[in-house]
Amino acid sequence: MPTEKEKMLAGELYDAQDPQLLAERLRTQGLLQALNAAPAEQPAERTRLLRALLPHAGPAPGVTPPFYCDYGTNITLGDQVFFNFNCTILDVAAVTIGSRTLFGPGVQVYTATHPLDYQERASGLEYAKPIRIGADVWVGGGAILCPGVSIGDRTVIGAGSVVTKDIPADVLAAGNPCRVLRVLRPPRVPGD
Repeated sequence: MPTEKEKMLAGELYDAQDPQLLAERLRTQGLLQALNAAPAEQPAERTRLLRALLPHAGPAPGVTPPFYCDYGTNITLGDQVFFNFNCTILDVAAVTIGSRTLFGPGVQVYTATHPLDYQERASGLEYAKPIRIGADVWVGGGAILCPGVSIGDRTVIGAGSVVTKDIPADVLAAGNPCRVLRVLRPPRVPGD
C-alpha cells in the first residue's frame, strides 16, 4: 500500500495531514524562517540554508528573501536560477526549472489543487500536478502558474499573467488567462 507521500508525488488523492508530510513541512518552515531572516552580510549562511532547503538546485541559485515553498525537496533547479522578492512555490508535485530562468517579485507557482466535487473536497484529500519551466525563461512579477502547466525554453511570461495552459518555447505570452502574443524568434535550424 503506497504511503501518503508516494500518492502525493504520483498525483493521486492524498491526505496532507499525514504525520510524515506534516513533519517534512515543519522542517521546511524552519529552514524558510532561518533563510528569510538571514542577514545579507552572511552569504555563506544563506547558501548553507538554500542547499538544505533546495537539495536539487544547480550551482549559484539566487533567492532574494522572503521566499516560500511547501517542501523544497520537490523543486529541481538548473544553473543560475533567480527568484526575486516574495516568490512562492507550492511544490506538492515536482517543479522543474531550467537554467538561467528568472522570476520577478511575487511570482506564484502552484502544483497543489483540490477536487472540484465539494463532498470529495470536504474529505480533506487533495492532489497535485507537476510544473515544468524551461531554460532561459523570464516570468514577470506577480505571475501565477497553475497546476500542471509547462513553459517552453526562452519564453517570456508578462507580469501579472495567470498561466492556465502550456506555453510553447520562444514566445511572449501574457494576460489572464495567459496567451501567446507573439513569437520572439524562430527556432534555430541546424546548419544555419
